[in-house]
Amino acid sequence: MDFDVELSDGDGAVIRTRGRLNMVAAPKLRDLVAHIVRQDGRSHVVVDLADTDFMDSSGLGALIAGLKTARAAGGDLRIARAQAQVLTVLQLTNLDQVLHPHTSVEECFQ
Repeated sequence: MDFDVELSDGDGAVIRTRGRLNMVAAPKLRDLVAHIVRQDGRSHVVVDLADTDFMDSSGLGALIAGLKTARAAGGDLRIARAQAQVLTVLQLTNLDQVLHPHTSVEECFQ
């Protein structure tokens, strides 16, 4: 899995993921979100999942950990452009009610 980070004006950041968000990649995402929030001072984080074709429970755990980190800093973590497999996992676990998938990155910042 590869990650690209784009820092926006203010306190926002976008993490673009590519590949499989599984037990190998999940700790990296968790650490990346923590670094962005704690070190870079960006508490509004969007994870763009457009190029993520698979996510397992470890990936879900990383997203929830990132959500907790962002909220503890007074912000939020939102997800955008999730593929069908990722949406299915979110729906089956009811985490779509917590993470609220958005159709675009821009929508996440509104």
